[in-house]
Amino acid sequence: MNAGVQNLVISLGAMQLARKIPFDDPVTLNYVRVGYVSVQLIMLAVYYYVSLTIKRKNDQTVLKYVEPGSPMSGEEGKLVTTTVRDYDLSETSKLLRSAYMGIAMMGVMHIYFHFTQPLFIQGLMGLKNVYDAKPVAIHLLGKPATGELKRPFKAASMFGPAAGPQTDSAAIAEAEKRVGKKEE
Repeated sequence: MNAGVQNLVISLGAMQLARKIPFDDPVTLNYVRVGYVSVQLIMLAVYYYVSLTIKRKNDQTVLKYVEPGSPMSGEEGKLVTTTVRDYDLSETSKLLRSAYMGIAMMGVMHIYFHFTQPLFIQGLMGLKNVYDAKPVAIHLLGKPATGELKRPFKAASMFGPAAGPQTDSAAIAEAEKRVGKKEE
């Protein structure tokens, strides 16, 4: 079962479980708040530790791939040449930005709109997101960077195969030719 379907199943299950929690009780609500904040702090600490681990390893292996162009604009993919260190740091940075956006949205939903159930659900989903994060799997859990964890990472899709950057030599050679023509 892929991550998108798992997220959906966990969210639906957490919603059913959240219906049984008495959020109108101030003590229970404070426990849920503390749980949510704790999970978010754990998530941020794990991402910070992973970024320190990436910097400490300092893997300077060159990574070349063709980033797909926007399907709506019709533009061709662009060639990206980076190192494993820089790629992993950029992926960890994306995870951090996503976490900050989730915290901000939850803050607005809870403080301004007084929604309480999403605190519980997002607390559970935060833990799952940390476990599913590919840089965490490689640098913290020690899984090898092969198969699904091979860089550059494929974007998970709920429907159909995962889409992502092209790493085959033909696509890279074609992108290098295009870059060469633009420079002339």
